Amino acid sequence: MIGFCPGFPFLGGMDPRIATPRRQTPRLAIPARSIGIAGQQTGGYPISTPGGWQIIGRSAIEMFDASAENPTLLKAGDIVHFRSITPEEYAEMRGDAK
Repeated sequence: MIGFCPGFPFLGGMDPRIATPRRQTPRLAIPARSIGIAGQQTGGYPISTPGGWQIIGRSAIEMFDASAENPTLLKAGDIVHFRSITPEEYAEMRGDAK
């Protein structure tokens, strides 16, 4: 499901061993591209927005571009795998490499 704000993916099928409840008090601003867990779902914040999910990381890849022909990176039914990257890889993927 593409969710509560444009391009926010609700990703099911998560390993239940890492399930965690939503925060009791949501944060006022979650940075764009943050990855969070709430219950047994993982989600990605495509834009900076308030949110109550437990943040576990950040994607180097943009998830939403309103000016694109297909503005959302993910579509219903896509299979997503996360992997750890170094700060240098993150900077390179974002175009910030020195």
